[in-house]
Amino acid sequence: MDTNRLSHKFTPMNLFMYSLPTIIMMIFNSTYGIIDGLFVANFVGENALAGSNISFPILLVAIAVGMMMATGSNALVGKFLGEGKTQEAKELLSVIYIVAIIFGVVASTLIIMFADPLLSMMGANEVLLPYAREYLLYLTPCMTSALLQSFTQCFLITAGKPKIGFIACTIGGVANIILDYLLIVKFDMGLPGAALATGIGISISGIFGLFYFTFCRKGTLYFVKPKWHLKTLFQCFYNGMSEFVSCISGAITSVVFNIIMISVAGENGVAGITVIMYVSSILSSVYFGYAMGVSPVISYKFGAQDHAQLQLVNATSKKVIAVISILALTMSIIFAPAAVGIFISPESATFALTVEGFRIYATAFLFIGFNVFVSAMFTALSNGMISAIVSIARTLVFILLALLTLPFIFGINGVWIAIPVAEALGLIVSIVCYKKYQPVYNY
Repeated sequence: MDTNRLSHKFTPMNLFMYSLPTIIMMIFNSTYGIIDGLFVANFVGENALAGSNISFPILLVAIAVGMMMATGSNALVGKFLGEGKTQEAKELLSVIYIVAIIFGVVASTLIIMFADPLLSMMGANEVLLPYAREYLLYLTPCMTSALLQSFTQCFLITAGKPKIGFIACTIGGVANIILDYLLIVKFDMGLPGAALATGIGISISGIFGLFYFTFCRKGTLYFVKPKWHLKTLFQCFYNGMSEFVSCISGAITSVVFNIIMISVAGENGVAGITVIMYVSSILSSVYFGYAMGVSPVISYKFGAQDHAQLQLVNATSKKVIAVISILALTMSIIFAPAAVGIFISPESATFALTVEGFRIYATAFLFIGFNVFVSAMFTALSNGMISAIVSIARTLVFILLALLTLPFIFGINGVWIAIPVAEALGLIVSIVCYKKYQPVYNY
């Protein structure tokens, strides 16, 4: 008898409850950089905060590959389970972990070797370069185990154990907070302390998944002797392309944001956009957590050809996303001063600029949720091409077009409205793709 939770019949309520641990887990994950930012802004300085923001896109590129492998292979693993091919699912799990670890070691080595030229490409000027270098070089050694965090998140959900994944990430998040306090405040380590706290915190959940699938052999998924099928491996990369593009786009747009902000508002502008990204990442993580939580359900039901359950997932998801979107926008408008004040003193010249910017930026929450869900849904259906199209449109093409035009027309307000405009245009692409393929997948 199949004991995996994914084989059960879902109702709207228990579908949401199944995704809830993943939503909370993603909120915790979003706090890693934010907790760093909070301690850095208050105990090191605004330039240090801006420097850490400049270095982070380099790590995002490497993490993007990890996300691509995790989400792309997880969709296939879920589909295999739905089709009753449990051995194939375990073999793929084993192979993709090996590939991720090899990649992490190679990427970490290259980042350390070429840190300065990479940071210069990211827009670090002579003021911010020392801060950016320091943060990057202390965080990179933890990157290999940190990459596996996304594996822990994805595969434990597909194994029917989302609560275990939540516990692992919660432990990592709490460890990050404690270490930030100890290393930055008590031991006065500054940015190196922030980087180590983040790296160790993320690594805890990544290593947890590695140990779980190695030693817990009573569940649906665990490591077995790997079988290398290059075609299947290629399908994993192809299927997870949208998540790769999304992460890469985040790195690219972060660089563009930083360059534009330095020219428009100097180091204060970079600090301001950094804070906005921190706060918005918490709210956005709710969308990503929900999408990640229901994606294995979609993959499993697709493999089992259970169209009634696919339709229930999609109908429920649209309602959940609508409620989250309204709440996110309302909270952003009302609590913008309080949220920004956590990072920046109200007496600082950066404070008013950031509060105004965040209230404009927050209108993007009306569109982000459905865009994220549609992209994740097509990944779960093993249609990497359409997922990538949706992701590329909203996270790269439209954002770059907006950033390269609107600031020259509206000044700094053009920077703030770039994301809402890009997400609104992305929503059009999402709706078109969603309706076009609805008869194909019968969701």
